[in-house]
Formats: sequence, C-alpha cells, structure tokens
Amino acid sequence: MSTTVLISGAGIAGPALAYWLSHHGFHPTVVEVAPALRTGGSAVDYRGPVHLGLLERMGVLDRLRDVQTGGTAMRFVDERDRVLMEMPADFAGGDLEVARGDLSRILCEASGERTEWLFGDSVTSLTETAAGVDVTFRSGRRRTFDLVVGADGVHSTVRRLAFGPERDHVRHLGYYVAGWSMPDGPGPTRNYNVPGRLAALGGGQAFLAFSSPRQIGYDRRDVTAQKRILRDRFAGLGWEVPRLLAALDDATDLYFDQICRVDVRPWSRGRITLVGDAAAGATIGGMGNGTALVAAYALAGELAAAGGDHTVAFPRYEKLVGDFARRAQRGGNTTGRFLAPRTAHGIRMRNWLHNQQWFLGMVMKIAGDRSAKIDLPAYSGLSAASPRPPR
Repeated sequence: MSTTVLISGAGIAGPALAYWLSHHGFHPTVVEVAPALRTGGSAVDYRGPVHLGLLERMGVLDRLRDVQTGGTAMRFVDERDRVLMEMPADFAGGDLEVARGDLSRILCEASGERTEWLFGDSVTSLTETAAGVDVTFRSGRRRTFDLVVGADGVHSTVRRLAFGPERDHVRHLGYYVAGWSMPDGPGPTRNYNVPGRLAALGGGQAFLAFSSPRQIGYDRRDVTAQKRILRDRFAGLGWEVPRLLAALDDATDLYFDQICRVDVRPWSRGRITLVGDAAAGATIGGMGNGTALVAAYALAGELAAAGGDHTVAFPRYEKLVGDFARRAQRGGNTTGRFLAPRTAHGIRMRNWLHNQQWFLGMVMKIAGDRSAKIDLPAYSGLSAASPRPPR
C-alpha cells in the first residue's frame, strides 16, 4: 500500500493536499524551493459553497475570515483619474479574499504533525521503480517515496521531469503580467489602459499587463531583465505609470510571467501525478485557487478510498475533477483581453459592457457556476492504508 507521498510545492495545492493526506493516515512530505513560506503577495479569492465548504471542513474558514482583505471595487480610469467603469468588490474578490501569504501560512499550519517540510530544496530527478519513486533533490539528498505529486504551479518541475518539456503542455495566451508590493492609500484598485497595456494600483500592489502575441525570450531567474522588459513596454505612459516604474527599481518581490494555460492529459504517469495549476492551471482568471482545494480533497480522498492503490485512485481522481478544472480554467482564456484590450475601440466596448448590470450579472453567474458544478464524495475516516513512519 502507498503511504509516503512527496508533494512538490508549498503554495496552495500542496499544503491542502498535505492536510487531507494526513487526515486519511498517509505521511506527506512537502518540498519547497523557497527558503521559507512566502509572505505577502497578491490577494486570492474563493467563491461559492464548494470552495467555502472545503475550507470549513479543513477548519480554516474562520481563521481566513479573520485575515480577509474584504476586497475592493475595481475602477478603470482615464489619465486624469476620471472613472470610466467600476466593478463591485465581489467581482474580483469573490465571497472570501485573502492575501496569498496568509492563505499559505494558515494551510501549512493546519496540515498536521504527520507532514514533513523541506524548505530551500527542490526535485532534480525522478526514477520510478517497482518499490516506489527514487527522488534526487538539489541539495544532494536522495529519498524513496511511494508516490510523488507535482503541486508546483504552471511551470511545474515534476511535470517537466515526468511528462516532458513545458512547451508540450503550456500554451501562451498572448499577454504578460507583473506585480510587486507598493504602498498606496486606501480605496478601490485603479486601472489605467492604453491599447494593449494596463497599469493598476491598489491593495498594496502594483500591477502591469501588456499584449505580446509572441512569447518573449528571457531567463525566469533574471529579475533585472524582467524589470527592463517592463520599463521598455511602459515607457512614456502617463497617469501613475512613472511612479510605478520608479518603485520597480527597488522591488524585491517582483512577479513576472506570461498568461498561459496548462493542458495535460492524463494527469498521472505511474506513481507520479499532478494537482492544481500543474495539471490544469491558468496564470490568472482561471479560479486556480479554488480548483486546487477541490483537486487536493479529491486526490487524497480517492487514495484513501482505494487503500493507497494509485492505479485505482489516480484515474478516479482525474475523472472526478478533470472537467470541473477545465471549465474553471476557461476563465483564463479571456483575462488578457479583459485587462488590456488591444485597441481603443476594444477598451471602450469593455467599459460599456461592464457598466451594464445585465452583462455583469451574466458574468458573475458564469463564474458562480464554474466554481460550484461538481459533486464531491463525502470521504470520511482514515483510509485502509497502513501508516508507516516517515522516511
């Protein structure tokens, strides 16, 4: 029976999976490349009875409500800060909005004593054998686990090692986004557009988005190069953009990435599987945080129901969650065009449509349906898997 599980990634899917595996009697180990849990970061949201129900079952909903941001309205403004279009706080913030760092910390704290944490390390090789998966880490340590799960995002290392190069599974959707911490006053998030570009400020975050039909070649570890790309793309713009670019010089928490979509089928190969964005992610707008909770619950539950037999559990897990995840993921397909329409006419049409109550109601209903249309089994009790001490 499979009882030791390596999870790569301590974002949202990883700690949630560790919680449920521990609950069912397994021994999860979480490896995270960062030296410690990441703090701060942009806000993430949950909406509807499925998302909130799982958080409540995990015993973290009240704690998250204590640190929720409350959400803010989104205002799209012109260069003089005159409001062109405004969207309510629950459009972007859902029913519950919290800072990503707070969410990750609370999930990790809830994961239980069975969970082992390995910070400042990462997986460099995976070799499946009849006895398990032999794992080599960047630190040089070697371990064998019964199962390995990639919960390490759209640029998953586990997926690359086990399923092949990223280019085979990740589709560029024509835009890039960036964000970093920046002090600002209270009030709604303000968004300023010119064709193909967006600059935004609010909630302690600066945010930029720009159109780029072709992928840009750059080193994902070269922050200096990323800052140079942003300065080049936004040079000469008015509004608050000069202040944002000036603050970019000293930013230590820059996030920069393409808007993309992950397409992998099947989600599992042998003893290795994927969860969250690594399996069916979208950079932004694809409800990835809620899907991560659902997928983690289902994966751990199916493993428990199968007594730890991954050959039974993995296909059942994907059958249960796959269509739900891909429906939620569709929201990411249009995020770039919503944030930064490529023409002045497109900007005007977006503003006009989202100022219409009937259209906003339709968009909110679609989002609500995507977050709720799944029937999850009520997994209960400990699995039949025989717990063993962690290696």
